[in-house]
Amino acid sequence: MQFQLSLFKRLFAIFALMLSVAAQADEGAESLEKHLKDLYPATQIERVQTSEISGLYEVMMGKNSAYTDATGRYFVFGHLYDMKAQRDLTAERMEKQQRINFAQLPLDDAIKTVHDKGERVLVVFSDPDCPFCKRLEPELDKLNNVTLYTFPYPLESLHPESPGKAVAVWCAPDRARAWADLMKTGKAPANKNCDNPIQRNIQLAQRLGVNGTPTLFAADGRMLPGAASVERIEQWLAEIQP
Repeated sequence: MQFQLSLFKRLFAIFALMLSVAAQADEGAESLEKHLKDLYPATQIERVQTSEISGLYEVMMGKNSAYTDATGRYFVFGHLYDMKAQRDLTAERMEKQQRINFAQLPLDDAIKTVHDKGERVLVVFSDPDCPFCKRLEPELDKLNNVTLYTFPYPLESLHPESPGKAVAVWCAPDRARAWADLMKTGKAPANKNCDNPIQRNIQLAQRLGVNGTPTLFAADGRMLPGAASVERIEQWLAEIQP
């Protein structure tokens, strides 16, 4: 009984020490973040955290990351790798940092298309006149058991006629069919005007960091830009984490 009590005290002491070290590390990162913001006011510093290397802190700056010491004077730009596990630790953290909150997407502002049971969910931001978006459409058609939410996102600076086509599709009696026909033939429905979400979609895409079309989002918030093949999309969807 005395041995068990002694062992418990030792374990408790170790656990308390670990909590103390973790708290000090968090305080160090928080203090450094404030210091860096004072040193570099023009830089968008979003988060500072400890890294896997003692004394080295990871600094998240928008879509970029870097590493610095406790002084914040010297920076190393690049990726940190765990060679034993063959993992790009920087890329993993940046990918999580860039995930969106899928549950907050206004899906009522998207064109809904259901394949089979539609148990999987996929969001696509697409421009009616984007050649890569048109290349993606046949790949999306090959997906089974998926519900597609297409947010018409016209890039007027590149395709001046896109906004009008997006509105015409939205105002069509069957939006999903009108969108599919437009992407296949390039012809939009007869010009109509109705209450539509196109401007909201443009603002939404900008908030989410969608810089080009097509851009896909999975249910766990991960982003996949570009006209991916159906094989790549299937692989990407299979990587969804609960």
